[in-house]
Amino acid sequence: MATVEEADAFGDVTLEHHTITANGIAHHVVTAGSGPPVYLLHGFPETWFGWRKQIAVLAKTYTVIAPDLRGYGATDKPATGYDKRTMAADVVAIMDALGHEKIALVTHDRGSRVGTRFAKDHPDKLDRLVVMDNIPTRIVAETYDVAKANAGYWFFTFLAVPDLPETLIAGKEREFLTYFYRTWSYNPEMLTPAEIDVYVRAYQQPGTVRGSCADYRAAAEDVAQDEQDLDTLIQCPLLSMWGEDFAAVGGAYDVAAIWQSMGTNVRTVAIPRCGHLCHEERPDVVNHELLEFLHGWTG
Repeated sequence: MATVEEADAFGDVTLEHHTITANGIAHHVVTAGSGPPVYLLHGFPETWFGWRKQIAVLAKTYTVIAPDLRGYGATDKPATGYDKRTMAADVVAIMDALGHEKIALVTHDRGSRVGTRFAKDHPDKLDRLVVMDNIPTRIVAETYDVAKANAGYWFFTFLAVPDLPETLIAGKEREFLTYFYRTWSYNPEMLTPAEIDVYVRAYQQPGTVRGSCADYRAAAEDVAQDEQDLDTLIQCPLLSMWGEDFAAVGGAYDVAAIWQSMGTNVRTVAIPRCGHLCHEERPDVVNHELLEFLHGWTG
């Protein structure tokens, strides 16, 4: 959870922190604003706090709901349930608890894997979907090789190793996380020390590193789920954005072509001078695109 010294990142927007028991676990959920519901799903190695530059803007028009995903932040870290079908069901259960029948969904990285599964499993609950700097799990698995590992996917394999990552990362959370924030950004100084502190505190909580590893260890199950409905296209409007300067996504794949093949109504936006953390590094572009894409969503 962000502390008082980070409060000015949200301007005059009031945040509310909730503990919502849903789908069998306790979820930490941040809400702000009023209006049609817009859910924000973070990726690795972040928490809900990664959306602070969007919350301050979106909450002027929408009810923003930003949970910590299963295994991350202040949400429970159970031993199981990290396949994306179960994590999408977590979102449905949070919706039920908050009384939301249909949502707009904005996602990044791991959150986009949850969002893609949500779109296929629960199309009646989704009005529109945003995915940021993500290549679908099945496609990563199909194309994974030494070149892709060297481009940035090495840690997929590392985190999937049983037990060892937690042992090596313990006590070195700051060094581990800072490596990603610096190397994944066009501007390596994009995050301030205070902002990194927020993430370090989150990942130092008992079970959080293991939870994020469990997310990656679910890859085989995620791929199997994706293969089951390989030919099912996402029917709702879909916006894909990515950083042009992140080697593992924009530098390794034809991102526009991949997402055009995933849905029936797809807009794609490559963001210049931007790495993996698009929403943090180029909030000017991301927020403009989000407001345009969300226009007309009335709940």
